[in-house]
Amino acid sequence: MRYCLTLDLKNDPDLIAEYESYHQKVWPEIIQSFYDSGISTMEIYRWENRLFMIIETEEGFTFEKKAKSDAENPVVQKWEKLMSKYQKKLPGVKKDEKWQLMKNIFKV
Repeated sequence: MRYCLTLDLKNDPDLIAEYESYHQKVWPEIIQSFYDSGISTMEIYRWENRLFMIIETEEGFTFEKKAKSDAENPVVQKWEKLMSKYQKKLPGVKKDEKWQLMKNIFKV
């Protein structure tokens, strides 16, 4: 399956540069957590302070299982806390949500 998600960054050029820097050298434990959850590929694109993530998953992947695994992984929790410094929730999302799943509205 392919999923597309979005999230905003805080609109601060220095914070955006730091965020990109972290994503040039993502911790190996974070990468491994993606593979362990069934994510086979992930890409993040940025325009201004808007992020767009594309993930490709293996059969059996669910966001619920990924969230449970992440909650039990102290390294992932440390990474998420660090990334929260840079990320800005989209309007209307629940308090504990960050990345928002996008709806596919067109395909050729």
